[in-house]
Amino acid sequence: MGSSVRELAGATPATRDRYVDLLRVASLGAVVLGHWLMAAVTPDGVGNLLAVVPALQPLTWLLQVMPVFFFVGGFSHALSYRSLLRKRPEAAPGAAADSVYSAFLRARLQRLLRPTMVFVLVWGAAALLVQLLGGGGGLTGVTLRMVTQPLWFIGIYLAMVAFTPPLLKLHERYGWGAFAGLAGAAVVVDVLRFAAGVPYVEFLNFAFVWLAVHQLGFLRADGRIHLRRAALLAGGGLVTATALVAFGPYPLSMVGMPGEKVSNMAPPTLALLAHGLWLVGAVELLRAPAARLLERPRVWRTVVAANGVAMTAFLWHLTAMFGVYGALLALDVALPEPASAAWWAQVPLRLALAAALTAALVAAFRTFERPAAPATPGTLGSPGAGPLAALGATLCLLGVLGLSIVGFGGLLDGRTALLIAIPVSAPAAVAMTLGGWLLVERAGRGAGVR
Repeated sequence: MGSSVRELAGATPATRDRYVDLLRVASLGAVVLGHWLMAAVTPDGVGNLLAVVPALQPLTWLLQVMPVFFFVGGFSHALSYRSLLRKRPEAAPGAAADSVYSAFLRARLQRLLRPTMVFVLVWGAAALLVQLLGGGGGLTGVTLRMVTQPLWFIGIYLAMVAFTPPLLKLHERYGWGAFAGLAGAAVVVDVLRFAAGVPYVEFLNFAFVWLAVHQLGFLRADGRIHLRRAALLAGGGLVTATALVAFGPYPLSMVGMPGEKVSNMAPPTLALLAHGLWLVGAVELLRAPAARLLERPRVWRTVVAANGVAMTAFLWHLTAMFGVYGALLALDVALPEPASAAWWAQVPLRLALAAALTAALVAAFRTFERPAAPATPGTLGSPGAGPLAALGATLCLLGVLGLSIVGFGGLLDGRTALLIAIPVSAPAAVAMTLGGWLLVERAGRGAGVR
């Protein structure tokens, strides 16, 4: 691995934006660290440290960095899709558009869904075996329910990939106006939700809030977020988020809290969008000094190595965390009361053990994250390749989101959870994800060079 990382780092073209790679790794790393720190596990169950110590909730304004990852996604998707457009055949423009779209979806989803499907199938088999043997209670049952929760992020990211072509067209026509339209729609949704009491309208902000942040990535790709605009985003976003939390119906925490009536995360709120704006502005203000740091060979090699396993580490980090707690309980190691002095003293040990176990899981599963050959729409696929790929992406999206909600607990009892008012079981969610992936693969292969 060391030699390949050294070769990849050495072959980096001068035109590559290394800062984007750093942001991708740093944002996922911050999420992992946040999950490890927030887990308040006792022999009686799993709680949230932020609920035990509400004074720590302002930390979520630093650790809730998913907006940065989606911003980076917009940047990468714009470059990838435009690259495919430049390579498309001139003949049969309608079929060529289908070919480009299906090739784009396949290329972006492969790196995401291959490690995800391995994670889902391994955990699905393990959960079924545990429950057939009569297990599934205590910490094991909690693990089976919670280990899939981070998959919500992959579901949202799938939607961003699928919507990239039409939203990129809007960006190219309206620029900042396209972003303003999505942000304005998020405002309207929250007004209808909190002022007019319109039911279910809040779920539209799963699209409007996250796609608005994603749209900022398009602006970044076109060099339209310079220092002055970055400062305006950071300052304006921070002031707006603070005002909304202080005077509006929005909670302080930028992550979901148990038992709260309103969550900034599920569904996303205008406060979370403002939070995303200030984060995007802040990281853009740090671009120049970070770029100088990334010119150092050792630093860049570290970023390259981390990018190669980031998704695998993200998928398995909760497995590692629960594995550590399970081992401590099995060894009769006392788990102190969350937020007590003894609990804080034990934090470095737990983090070190979770990091070590995550590294072992990454070593076992990292091969599934290796990128496939670049997509090239040289040979046109069938006229239905684009719709087929879109259907596959939709099934993947619904399946992954459904699995993040229902978990693997209660497999033998037929446990379900509501996904957009429709009951979904874990087996059904897995089947949708796998079936959708196969459709995307079929459509993309038809569009690529053999």
